[in-house]
Amino acid sequence: MKPLYKGLLVAVVHLLIVSSLGGKLLYDRSTRPRVWVKTRPYDPSLPIRGRYVRLRLEGNKVVQGATVVFFIPEHVKDPSRRATGEELWVEVTLPKTGPPRPIRLGVKKDGGEITPLELD
Repeated sequence: MKPLYKGLLVAVVHLLIVSSLGGKLLYDRSTRPRVWVKTRPYDPSLPIRGRYVRLRLEGNKVVQGATVVFFIPEHVKDPSRRATGEELWVEVTLPKTGPPRPIRLGVKKDGGEITPLELD
């Protein structure tokens, strides 16, 4: 087999691996339960930081104490800093195994309904 064909074969295998992971995440998001969970911002002191918010989940025993990382665009203010009377919530997918997977953030004002944040 020529080196070009070997290289193309390796590239195709890599693409299949990455695509299968993306497919699994999309499948889980469409078939597994999704819930809104109250959060508390939690960010350990790390020397290398990116544009993300680390959140500790509160609420029912399924997700109690779990932490998730929610990546945010560069131009968006830190959504974890809320005014008095506002609570930060996150919608998560609950996979069969492993930690919850964050989908989007929302804000609950004075015990009202959760309003999803527009972070685009």
